[in-house]
Amino acid sequence: MKYARIVCAAALSAALFEFAAAPAAATEFKIDHHLPSNPSTVVSGYFSAETPPVLRVKSGEIVEIDTISGGGAGRPGEDPEKFFRDNGISLDLQVVKDILAIRKEVPPSGIRGHMMTGPIFIEGAMPGDTLEVRIVDIKSRAPYGINSGRPGSGGIPDLVPRPYSKVIKLDLERQVAKFSDTIEIPLHQFQGVMAVAPTKDRGKLGSSPPYPDIGGNFDNKHLGKGATIYFPVQVEGALFQTGDPHAAQGNGEISVTAIESSNTVTIQFIVRKDLPLKVCRAETPTHYVCMGLDVELNLAMRMAITQTLEFLKEKKGLEFFDALSLASVGVDFEVTQVVDTTKGIHAMIPKSIFKDNTSSTYWYQPATNTYALTP
Repeated sequence: MKYARIVCAAALSAALFEFAAAPAAATEFKIDHHLPSNPSTVVSGYFSAETPPVLRVKSGEIVEIDTISGGGAGRPGEDPEKFFRDNGISLDLQVVKDILAIRKEVPPSGIRGHMMTGPIFIEGAMPGDTLEVRIVDIKSRAPYGINSGRPGSGGIPDLVPRPYSKVIKLDLERQVAKFSDTIEIPLHQFQGVMAVAPTKDRGKLGSSPPYPDIGGNFDNKHLGKGATIYFPVQVEGALFQTGDPHAAQGNGEISVTAIESSNTVTIQFIVRKDLPLKVCRAETPTHYVCMGLDVELNLAMRMAITQTLEFLKEKKGLEFFDALSLASVGVDFEVTQVVDTTKGIHAMIPKSIFKDNTSSTYWYQPATNTYALTP
């Protein structure tokens, strides 16, 4: 049995990012469930309230989730093994076996999107609650990744003359991507897609764009190990799915892809009855994260600004003009991605600027590699 060192609070705080009176007591938690990626545990391309869950967990439990990237396995009718043979990738790797089995046995849904593992039903989660998703750990499953682009897509859709695909080998021991003989990129794994199910009346929502209220294809490189994402629950059980695993990405994801690879992500799920939210929020060890999403980048920026001002008012007690001033002088607004139809801006609010530190519930302590609800 695998175990993870976790330190967590005896009770959750009363509201997002609010102060806990004392450090939590240390407790060792086992990884409660392992969810593999295989033809019976993946969804092709969409989120839906009517997709049967493949796993049921309790609030507070930790789940190790295998995810795959289908890049390189070919289109229907093509030899799915050719890519792996041509690039010296063993067909005996478990992740390759998963990809080939899923490609063979899971029919296309007709909705363009991602292969996602799930859904996971979290007991006790009801509409109006918030699902707190803690990224306890995340690791690459494969020694390779792919970056690609095509005409009509990405940040310069009119300037890309032809489709391309670049295979990038990953040195998992050194945690670098070997872009070339003279260029290495540090790995920073994260899940491009994380979401809960929409309400039943919305039907099947494709996984290509992100959605403000359920999540989806955020493609936000800051949401890796140590991050927490907060999802407004829409249906009983939340029905969480994740996919689009990345080994590394630059802000913007301008070609239309990152280093698309396959990950195992370890997540602790916590149902929050005390935290009503209408849109997703997040935090990292160093920043609070407010997100703006829209098909127009300027409107995504507007949403990121208004969400930041709302956060500073609610959690820091700042009136409008002080919040606007602080956001202008102390907050970074970064382009998340410009390639998913619905574009993204994320506001990075540094925790270090708040000297009273009365709003941090952040649980990951990178210096000690432990997890704690601390002031």
